Amino acid sequence: MTNDHQVIGIDLGGSAIKLGRFLPDGTCLQSLTVPTPQPATPTAVLLAMVEAIAQVDPQRQAVAIGVGTPGPADAAGRIAKVAINLPDWYNVPLADWLEAKTGLPTVVANDANCAGVGEAWLGVGRKFKHFILLTIGTGVGGAIILNGELFIGHRGASGELGLITLHPDGPPCKSGNQGSLEQYVSVTAIRRRTGKEPAELGALAEAGDPAALQFWSEYGKDLGAGLASLVYVLSPEAVAIGGGACACAEFFFPATWAEIERRVEPCSREGLQLVCAELGNQAGIVGAAKLALTKVVGNW
Repeated sequence: MTNDHQVIGIDLGGSAIKLGRFLPDGTCLQSLTVPTPQPATPTAVLLAMVEAIAQVDPQRQAVAIGVGTPGPADAAGRIAKVAINLPDWYNVPLADWLEAKTGLPTVVANDANCAGVGEAWLGVGRKFKHFILLTIGTGVGGAIILNGELFIGHRGASGELGLITLHPDGPPCKSGNQGSLEQYVSVTAIRRRTGKEPAELGALAEAGDPAALQFWSEYGKDLGAGLASLVYVLSPEAVAIGGGACACAEFFFPATWAEIERRVEPCSREGLQLVCAELGNQAGIVGAAKLALTKVVGNW
């Protein structure tokens, strides 16, 4: 593949669809954000994507498409198995549909997995062969990069790091679990626990507010307890945290790290780094584009 080949990365969210047209070296030539149709049924989303693709690639220079969706895809990258918070998204053959509409080979993946691939390609993950990413937003998604490659498991649904159990009798989770990690560290959980937005709590902590500082300490402890289990299982070089909460990392990373040190044997965390992701809201389209390149090139 030459550097003239271009791909399109798409990040499907509940309120917005982000797109980017990329060169193989990671240069973004054009980006676009359009509203997600409401209700976001598969047919309506497909039409919105096709229209947006025509806008971001008017001269039809792209050779492949990658799409991140808010839920697991099948291992072949063809089917959006379920998209949390989107109506009627069950076993949607999104890759087939987009290929029929655009004529371009298409791959579908979980949006957090796309973010992990993006960070591995152009973000904080460039420094590591083995790392995990937690994306903290409305929920908590995750991605596992092992030996430089995305790990998706037997059926393509691994990496749901926010759904591990933290407290067995905790609040119910949409996944069917109870007391999952995301019920304690997601933005939704922060609002439920405090009645405030993360940015507001960050500003209060910056001003020395004792209640805000105490909250972030407890938050960091919960996050560290969840990460301890993941570190024991995967023994990564780094844990990267993405999402809006990372703007407040200075207030909770110390407690997070202290909890990891308390719970994890030194041999399982030797050299471990706790870092913030670097690509922000662009990680999803960057990773989706990289997966599209993978589909054409055959490896990454």
